[in-house]
Amino acid sequence: MIRVLLADDQALVRGALAAMLELEPDITVVAQVGSGDDVVPAARATAPDVALIDVQMPGKDGLAAAGDLHKELPACRILVCTTFGRPGYLLRAMAAGATGFIVKDAPPEDLADAVRKVHRGVRVVDPVLAGESLVHGINPLTSREREVLTAVGAGHSIADVARLLHLTEGTVRNHLSAAIGKTGTRSRSEAAVVARERGWL
Repeated sequence: MIRVLLADDQALVRGALAAMLELEPDITVVAQVGSGDDVVPAARATAPDVALIDVQMPGKDGLAAAGDLHKELPACRILVCTTFGRPGYLLRAMAAGATGFIVKDAPPEDLADAVRKVHRGVRVVDPVLAGESLVHGINPLTSREREVLTAVGAGHSIADVARLLHLTEGTVRNHLSAAIGKTGTRSRSEAAVVARERGWL
């Protein structure tokens, strides 16, 4: 039997995924968690073969949780399954140690098949996302540019961002200017939107 840990913050989705996987004769769900912070403790307690992890969760996000799980329990394969099929998420998931990345609107049989393949060590990647990742490439933003764009995207002014990140307003403007150039946009709000759509934030 392939032992699966499910991590998704939406209880209904988590329950539906568990019910669907339990219908398979060779798959059993051994743990379900709703927060990224709970992934590693649950995996330690239940020793899953495959962890099916959503990206956006409370506490630690799914990509950070995947990275921690890969370090703590490298024998556990990781399959990221998300609503948000963004190229940047795919690249970050692979960098965190994930073996697979699929979107939630895939047919049910594809999910079970992906779990089996990942368990065998076969890389499974949504083909559309793989193509988009080649087009957009790796995340060009520095960690500071990501912080600044995230704060701007949350509606903070340049003065607010400067205070929050302990920077001068001039430095914030410089980071925003660099981010605007790298995203090919015309304004800081556009840059934040594009970076989020590509999974760079």
